[in-house]
Amino acid sequence: MIDLMGKKNYYFALSILIFIIGIVGLIVNGVEMDIQFQGGTIMQIEMPDDNFDTELAADIVRNAIGKIATVNKSSTFNAENESEKIHLMVLNIASDDTLTEDERTQVIDALRKEFNIAEDASVSVNSVEPFIGKEFRINAIKAIVISSILIVIYVWLRFRSMHGLSAGVFAVVALIHDIFVMFIAYVIFRIPLNDSFVAAMLTIIGYSINDTIVIYDRIRENSKLMHKTPIRELVNKSVLQSLTRSINTSITTLIAVLTLFVFSVVYNIQSIREFTMPLVVGLISGVYSTLFIASPLYMLWQERNIKKRAAARKPAKA
Repeated sequence: MIDLMGKKNYYFALSILIFIIGIVGLIVNGVEMDIQFQGGTIMQIEMPDDNFDTELAADIVRNAIGKIATVNKSSTFNAENESEKIHLMVLNIASDDTLTEDERTQVIDALRKEFNIAEDASVSVNSVEPFIGKEFRINAIKAIVISSILIVIYVWLRFRSMHGLSAGVFAVVALIHDIFVMFIAYVIFRIPLNDSFVAAMLTIIGYSINDTIVIYDRIRENSKLMHKTPIRELVNKSVLQSLTRSINTSITTLIAVLTLFVFSVVYNIQSIREFTMPLVVGLISGVYSTLFIASPLYMLWQERNIKKRAAARKPAKA
């Protein structure tokens, strides 16, 4: 039988290496926040058609006023002529303060040099105050924290026979691992944190904990059948029995997400691309942390408890 648990130090070392890379990336790139998290200005500019590069437009805005922008395409029907479409470039410009009149003019002038924007093109401007972005950040953190607490309680109650509290804690440790790995993906690829970030985080939390519960379920069932088996062998066998299922499930999910990612790249849909690329990273991290983080940590904790109980049973020397 393959001794997966015997290689636990390699798994921990790999995770530590990923964390170091993430911290370096954080120092070098910093964290970019979209308008939902930071506040800023939303500009909608009428375009002659929808044949424009959103990434190029974002770079032009950054060069013009030194602020981060995400750019999307939007279309609406003309109120005067219902058969005629109006194509819009939607700029979400994140900043601590809303754009001044001069900055808005600089943005429009810079875009006009690159794109064929008419002189009389309509431009609408909406402001998102910084306190709204702060409130959104706080609510996002609350959602993640509350879901983690509920997961610990659920695992604690469901797996009481195998010390459910420790199982729940290590399941959340694995989730924190996955969240940080996804966060690293946002930092390294310079994707601004926005509502897609929260959605991706909660998606991975749900996906990863489901995988972890399957492993725990296998450990619990095997502990009833193999109650005299050492905990290391028990956990190792349980992981091996669930390995094929976890990998196959992850592959089928990845195929669906990668298909969506390719679709977003081909049709230049930035919002979908920003959601699916970190999601791919999170899915891979989720199956890895379930098998090689949560399970070994639970095993080490139980081995420690067994040693403590054995030491307590030894008679004191006279």
